[in-house]
Amino acid sequence: MLAAAGTSNPAVLDLGAGSGRIGRPFVAAGDRYVGVDLSFGMVHEFMRRPGGRSPHMAQCDGESLPFRDGTFDVVMLVSVVGGARGWRRIAAEARRVLRRNGSLVIGKTVSPEDGVDARLKARLAAIVEELGVPAEEKQGGKALSWLESVADEKTVTVAASWTAERSPRGFLDRKPTGAKFSELPPDVRGEALRRLTDWATTTFGSLESVRPEAYAFELTTFRFSGE
Repeated sequence: MLAAAGTSNPAVLDLGAGSGRIGRPFVAAGDRYVGVDLSFGMVHEFMRRPGGRSPHMAQCDGESLPFRDGTFDVVMLVSVVGGARGWRRIAAEARRVLRRNGSLVIGKTVSPEDGVDARLKARLAAIVEELGVPAEEKQGGKALSWLESVADEKTVTVAASWTAERSPRGFLDRKPTGAKFSELPPDVRGEALRRLTDWATTTFGSLESVRPEAYAFELTTFRFSGE
């Protein structure tokens, strides 16, 4: 990822750093890393994470970053753009704090379109809409298309790939803690999970049915000349 900077010891901003799953290796390596997140809880969790060195962290909104223009060589947005309503402002701020010829790196997990989780996610979205909650417009594709239209260069790299076992039961156990799902009214959440459980039982034969699925972590790097 740091190779995207085109310079040694680059200054890196991790926008939406969360609890440090991605950022901690940068901190441990002594890189010039700054992590930011809107959630104080996430920032606190990152700071408490073991790893020796103390990370440079800030709690702030990605739509209004407290940094000067051209501060960073690399800005990372890992699993951020797809769920961000204000993606255009976030992308604009990321570009503002990038130095000339800096790189904006979008990271996302790519899962099989016909996998267990994907099918359950699609069915759940349909159920929630049936229950009267309007579907949210997906932002990830829009953001990537816009960035591609304004960037001077784009490269896509598969940073890692792996196989994971997925089951309907696993999805149903994880979903109630999801950020967007937990924002729904309690009655909608309960009814949606009930209908989804019935659908999954009929579709897959068993909630415990386990299937191996191929996953990849993909990095899309956009470089801006600043000219």
